[in-house]
Amino acid sequence: MVSATVLNNSQLPEPHLVEPALQALTKFENSKVSGVWPGLAQQKVIEQMRARVTNPFNINQGRQPFCGPAAVLFELVRKHPSRYVEICSNLFQIGGFHAQSKWIPASDSLRENRGELQMDEADWMILSTLRESENVLFDVEPDAPDIIRNISGMTKSWEMKGWVAEVLGYREVKYHHAFVMGDFDAMREAAEAIDAGGVAFALVNSDGLLTDKQPVMPYPSHWIALVGNISMPSNPITGNISFDIYTWARKMHVEADVFSFKKYFWGVVTGRP
Repeated sequence: MVSATVLNNSQLPEPHLVEPALQALTKFENSKVSGVWPGLAQQKVIEQMRARVTNPFNINQGRQPFCGPAAVLFELVRKHPSRYVEICSNLFQIGGFHAQSKWIPASDSLRENRGELQMDEADWMILSTLRESENVLFDVEPDAPDIIRNISGMTKSWEMKGWVAEVLGYREVKYHHAFVMGDFDAMREAAEAIDAGGVAFALVNSDGLLTDKQPVMPYPSHWIALVGNISMPSNPITGNISFDIYTWARKMHVEADVFSFKKYFWGVVTGRP
């Protein structure tokens, strides 16, 4: 049995982090440098960025398959809002940004795309750039399970690890498999990373764990940001596990019995300072 309940967005950036980010955003707004995304209106992008700096739960992948980068972007804005403004400003004005050790550009074809975005412009600009960079920047993990490596269109664990290191700047980044055993160990690692000031992202089957649908095959399909309130069962056979997450522009509380959790939970990427 699984339940997923929408919560109030209570985990917002610290006020002392928000003010410098808003000041940097005002500087970007007053800049005379023209943008390199002809299909994006600067003022609209800035308004959307401001809404996200004050409330990162506004980040929304829309109808695009950007769950992995959206989860990473959520934590970037929540923990490093000034860095978020810097990245978006550089992307808009010069078409790329410096990560920890790499330059991440948006291609000419991406920037010149004038199609239907199906999501807000500010989110599209950075999420599409991250998604485009996946196969270029990060090496494939050859020891990953076949089902993880072969599912087309899904953000892979090594790509999430790359973003956690390169975009979020965490030094200790790991992927904890949970596809056969190790489900509870992976969640304990997630809880410890969050308590240490880090981040944790879980790979799940979204139909089984986040909706009332019953998937025919519980394959891994969706990345979520774990934001805390993790409660492990005292009885590893009959108890329930619960935790809070960000996904789909919402904060949700998930509670699942052990059988369902093991069925729909595939792994965790953690990042620690």
